[in-house]
Amino acid sequence: MAVTMQSESASPATEIAQVRRIGRADIDWALAEGWRDFKAKRGDLVFLGMIYPAICVIAVFVTFNDSLLPLFFPLVAGLSIAGPAVASGFYELARRREEGVDSNWWHFLDPLKGRSRTPIAMLSLMLAGLFIGWLVAAYAIYTLTFGTDGPMRASELGRIFTTDSGWAMIVIGNLVGLAFAVAAITLSFVAFPMVVDKPVSAASAVAASVAAARRNPGETIGWGLRVAALLALGTIPFGVGLAVVLPWLGYATWHLYTRLVVR
Repeated sequence: MAVTMQSESASPATEIAQVRRIGRADIDWALAEGWRDFKAKRGDLVFLGMIYPAICVIAVFVTFNDSLLPLFFPLVAGLSIAGPAVASGFYELARRREEGVDSNWWHFLDPLKGRSRTPIAMLSLMLAGLFIGWLVAAYAIYTLTFGTDGPMRASELGRIFTTDSGWAMIVIGNLVGLAFAVAAITLSFVAFPMVVDKPVSAASAVAASVAAARRNPGETIGWGLRVAALLALGTIPFGVGLAVVLPWLGYATWHLYTRLVVR
């Protein structure tokens, strides 16, 4: 596939990336390439994928009490918003493997030490804002629906599925959560690998991500559904599967980026 070389005089702050139209076959290819990358890495890379399940375990202990219990599901589900930031190291490893250069596990930290550090920090703050917004919205939905029947207690979780207010919370919460998920993937699925790949500003990377999503709406939704399904499978059992799913999705996201953006 032909690519256009980046002009040396292009300003990182004003460069506008060209995006391609892709199809379902490109998503399948990206996932297949991501899986090949995962299998090609040494076993000591698997521990990097334990970051996400470790966070999930912490979330369980933090929220599994009566006062914070309403935030348990929103907290665990919303942690997927942080996925693109956590996976930045995998984008670097995939990039290095693509170029045929050394890609040992310590290169996972390279994006945090080089030119990508500032845009990654800015993009991470953007996702953190979305995450906090989701938690606020989720708690407001709980208060206005299920919370009207009294405080949620761990021993009474069955009430969620046996009351009208519980089902109202489930339906409204999932619809609002879907909106936050669409916003997160639209703003970030190209942005993070782009700032790892080349010297562009966070704003330019977000603009490219939005442009890619607008040109490929069906494929963007399809990618998001596959990511959600794999993350859900990865939580079995107790999030351990995420040690495989997170690196796989990180590598696959890199390859999807290479199909979406003219480099």
